[in-house]
Amino acid sequence: MVSEKVIFDLLEGVFDPEVPVLTIVDLGIVRSVQYHEKQLIIEITPTYIGCPAMQTIEKDIESKLQSNGIQKFEIKTSIAPAWTTDWMSEKGKQKLKEYGIAPPQEELDKSVLFGEPLVVPCPKCNAKETKMVSQFGSTACKAHYQCKACQEPFDYFKCLR
Repeated sequence: MVSEKVIFDLLEGVFDPEVPVLTIVDLGIVRSVQYHEKQLIIEITPTYIGCPAMQTIEKDIESKLQSNGIQKFEIKTSIAPAWTTDWMSEKGKQKLKEYGIAPPQEELDKSVLFGEPLVVPCPKCNAKETKMVSQFGSTACKAHYQCKACQEPFDYFKCLR
């Protein structure tokens, strides 16, 4: 049997098809890697129910394991508890910023309720003078913003809890 650490290391080589700079481990969608009666079980949680990337991610996990000689495994999808941006690694959040996507802020965007816009720093110039252009960006988990300082548009990876 291959150790759970080795499996996690292999999964660090499986990238999110929607944000290819992030691994599925960076995203925190790999919930557990364990053996049950000599059967490897990998539990994953989608970033949201209906995420179109999950089928591709499962195939990429299968391919990664099989190409490393691991044939006997099961991939289980768990929707409870629901995925949260709190599960993202700090390394993953830094990768997002370097890629040009603002990482999730610590607080939820409640501007719809209270009218005070969430401050999302520009990932390019770090200015805090930004504005939301659209609640939905290139994918459902991102919003589209523009920096007032450098005028550059950027995506913001929404905080989900």
